[in-house]
Amino acid sequence: MTRGPRSTAPGAAPPQRRDEETDREPDYRFTLANERTFLAWIRTAFALLAGGVAVGQLFTGEFDPATHRLLGGGCVVLAVLVAVGAFLRWRQVQAAMRRDGPLPGPVMVKLMVGGVLAAAVGCALLIGR
Repeated sequence: MTRGPRSTAPGAAPPQRRDEETDREPDYRFTLANERTFLAWIRTAFALLAGGVAVGQLFTGEFDPATHRLLGGGCVVLAVLVAVGAFLRWRQVQAAMRRDGPLPGPVMVKLMVGGVLAAAVGCALLIGR
């Protein structure tokens, strides 16, 4: 007995068709490379988090404590952005590999360069006082 096409509820979108052309399992080496890149970004986020805590809480000196907390808070915020961005990037790259599509642009690199530059300028101003 053969079945006809399934009907969908009125107004409901038809079910997505998944076949080898639209969604395929990528070569495991590329999947593992994508995972290693994700973990490298997570390590960077942990380093920023540790640096933010160190500057904001542990560093004492002749400077205003609010300045240290502001600089430390900036590092913590950057760490959160890097961690969330790393996950989103991992997911986008994985989806692109499954579709044989182009890889997404390097937004994370621009975020890191801008964040590290801002932290470096803050540290330079703090030290130069």
